[in-house]
Amino acid sequence: MIRKERLIKNFLNMLNQESQSFKELVMGKWLMEYFQTRGIDVFMDQSAANIGGNCGNIIAHIKGDNGSKPICFAAHIDQIPPCCNIKPRVEENIIKTDGTTTLGGDDKAGIAAILEALEHIIEDGLSHREIYLLFTVCEEKGLLGSKNLDTNLIPVEDVIIVDAAGPAGILAYKAPAMRTIEVLFKGRSAHAGIEPEKGINAIKVAAEAINLMHIGRIDRETTSNIGRIEGGGATNIVPDEVKIVAEIRSHSLEKLEYETNYMMNCCKISANKYNTSFEFKYDLDYSALELCKDSYAYKLCIKSFEEEGIKPEPIITGGGSDANILCGKGFNCAIISVGMDKVHTLEETLSINDMLITSKVIARMMIEK
Repeated sequence: MIRKERLIKNFLNMLNQESQSFKELVMGKWLMEYFQTRGIDVFMDQSAANIGGNCGNIIAHIKGDNGSKPICFAAHIDQIPPCCNIKPRVEENIIKTDGTTTLGGDDKAGIAAILEALEHIIEDGLSHREIYLLFTVCEEKGLLGSKNLDTNLIPVEDVIIVDAAGPAGILAYKAPAMRTIEVLFKGRSAHAGIEPEKGINAIKVAAEAINLMHIGRIDRETTSNIGRIEGGGATNIVPDEVKIVAEIRSHSLEKLEYETNYMMNCCKISANKYNTSFEFKYDLDYSALELCKDSYAYKLCIKSFEEEGIKPEPIITGGGSDANILCGKGFNCAIISVGMDKVHTLEETLSINDMLITSKVIARMMIEK
């Protein structure tokens, strides 16, 4: 049976394992040992060398016997800092910290739910499908683990990613593509008190360009944001360079392209006004995720929620995850929730009941014929 005490114990044990992005080896070794002591095939891939971290993706394989098609369950190892010396507090149904660190429910709650489902089917000797488990690194730093994954190591069509916030029952089946943009505005330095007329203030050029841009919610499919501005120096010097870092997200590739070009045109208008120049660079961080409602993965999630007595809540999310990358690599990906709340903050919490329900739902998926 699914054991609540074991689920909580495993989660709390994981909180003691260091797992900051690029430094996940302690947590990676914990996972490797966990599977090895249970006689489960497990290995670490070679992605660390490409990423520049100390740990690769962890992949486990459990042979099946019920004839159902193989499936993969996934979660990410790394967490957002500050995440050292976590002091968890269990208060009735909620796990949180003392307020000095993040909790790490994102995504150790996902890992814990997967492990508990697996413990259940092994302990009770239940017939199950062939199962692959994927635990990625550096998800929080640009989805680097999944980007560097050799897909031949996961010979399945469907991946269930346990990495959504909110109560049990949420199924994220659609997410936008994201493009990161860097713009370097050029100006001309001059003494700000003696001869400012001889300078071109790069910050002013950037500010006027930003003022022309579409920022925030553009439409129901598209958002844009200026996340960082760098440049300038002493107040008595007209700044000759400033860089802005932005992002655009959209479920529509046409809109993504349009808004990128619109942002570039805003930069041109401002640069031309001040007779200066700029450098505009962009990169597609990840493609859009869209899981067909007729797909096996989608139907399996809906069926498993309903059989557990949970009303499914299919949603379209505005965030990116490993699912975007894996979808782009040819997998059918669904993202399900595990009870996390206020992730990436010092107020992060985890609902034990929701993590428990998610464990039961995952177990149903593992044994479904």
